[in-house]
Amino acid sequence: MSTDIVVAAQELAGELLGVDSERWRHTAGVAERASELAGTVPVEDRSLLIAGAWLHDIGYAPVLRSTGFHPLDGADGLRQRNWTLRVCGLVAYHSGAVFVAEARGLLGELGRYVEEHSALADALTYADQTVGPDGVRMRFEDRVADMLRRHGPDSPNARVHARRGPYLVSVAERVRERIL
Repeated sequence: MSTDIVVAAQELAGELLGVDSERWRHTAGVAERASELAGTVPVEDRSLLIAGAWLHDIGYAPVLRSTGFHPLDGADGLRQRNWTLRVCGLVAYHSGAVFVAEARGLLGELGRYVEEHSALADALTYADQTVGPDGVRMRFEDRVADMLRRHGPDSPNARVHARRGPYLVSVAERVRERIL
């Protein structure tokens, strides 16, 4: 497993998010969870999984905010920093972002990146959806409920939950099958 990309991702996340922030605690927890899930992805993708976990929420960094949609802002920020298009795509589409992008009218912008359907993309989403805002592991179902509560009933996340929810459940099921 190449550690160069993981170290670079961790350093960039720390620089952009601040290592004392709640977002950093979540990100570090997701990276730890991704490390635990590395066995569910092909060997050649394991470093990319952990790097993607470190980078998945960098779009929350004020310096990267452009659209206000963190998956897209993070992917754009990575692209500006010459990260691979594959890494950019993983960040852009993590955790069913395509559903929320549609509700926000950002599908065209998100389309600059390729949505990957793979064990790697599943593992990144599952890692994100099993770690709470404070970096502590949560049951998948509790994390989804917490996200909906935090974002509110009128949020884009809530408006697309009837379609995004089943997608997230199917991701969780696939990852759980790979763990066994």
